[in-house]
Amino acid sequence: MRKVALPLSLPVLRRYAIARSLFAPMTLRRAIDRLGFVQADPIRAPARAQDLILRPRVKRYREGDLDRRYQALAVDEDHFVNYGYLPKRHRELLHPRPPTARRGVGTAEEQVEQLLAFAHEHGEIHPRRVAAHFDLGRVENYWGGQSQASTQLLERLHFQGLLRVARRDDGIRIYMPCASASRVGNGAEPATEGPAIDPRRRAEALVSLVVALYAPLPASSLTQLVAKLKFAAPQLRDELAQTRARAQELYQHATLAGTTWYWPRSERPTDYSLESSPPIIRLLAPFDPVVWDRLRFEAFWGWPYRFEAYTPAKRRQLGYYALPLLWREKVIGWGNLAVSGGRLQARFGYRTGAQPGSRVFRRELAAELERFAEFLGVELGT
Repeated sequence: MRKVALPLSLPVLRRYAIARSLFAPMTLRRAIDRLGFVQADPIRAPARAQDLILRPRVKRYREGDLDRRYQALAVDEDHFVNYGYLPKRHRELLHPRPPTARRGVGTAEEQVEQLLAFAHEHGEIHPRRVAAHFDLGRVENYWGGQSQASTQLLERLHFQGLLRVARRDDGIRIYMPCASASRVGNGAEPATEGPAIDPRRRAEALVSLVVALYAPLPASSLTQLVAKLKFAAPQLRDELAQTRARAQELYQHATLAGTTWYWPRSERPTDYSLESSPPIIRLLAPFDPVVWDRLRFEAFWGWPYRFEAYTPAKRRQLGYYALPLLWREKVIGWGNLAVSGGRLQARFGYRTGAQPGSRVFRRELAAELERFAEFLGVELGT
């Protein structure tokens, strides 16, 4: 793949983005380590985002492998640019967050102390068990619905670093106290583990993780991602802003057609040849690093992909959970997949309105559906 150096152009950046992110399948531990972050989402259509992201990057990956092997992996669930999974060693870059971070208005310190004491007493705690024990009532959640107040309190203490996710039970987070967290007391907060890291170095490391995950990044997208990092690490707001201001010093960059793009200093997009790529099809998660950045998506493929799960059904154009369809170096359409009667069913849409007619395309689409059915542990529908 790294044979012919070509002048930098948008097609070269597109090729680089695909080749560096859709690397050869490897072990689950190595894939998470290489990505640096795997975004999570609770919607299962037909599998959750984290499983869909890992599927093409992990050898013989099956739906749910991440949850099944979570305790044996050196990973944590946490808030990064979004919520998801990241290697444990990155946790120290995000913590300790301020004691008041996402504490929530009206949350009594006494409730925090009691819940932490309960967690230390019982070890692993299920949200239902906490709700039954404390009976804090219900509150409005982030989506405008109703949730148990105790569940939101668990989420806030997890965000603060006082609790961590021990495992999942049928998709539900089971929490446990962090070993480094104070048990009770006013202003309970996690203690730092090992020597403190200079805030500027922490901010640079966090932004570098973002650049490595989503490169090449348009300048405006980098700005948006740094804003997300300010939410994940509010104690580093100033340092993160300073790192963003120094982006041209810290990362390789180039300006094409008025847009400045950034990527890691150790990489060269022109090392990735534009010679004919393997004829392969991939159905990608809506949050896959290859397609996550919608601005970059339109620049690379000339049409707007939209995630429509939260769009009213009558206004959807692609479908509830449309998976971008990557063919060679182009995203040419989307697929809506579902399991019915133990069989995988698929419907496709194409940007041009018609499926490519080549025999190779039909063969590779069938192969991708077979891989998908094996990943889900179901039969392929007819």
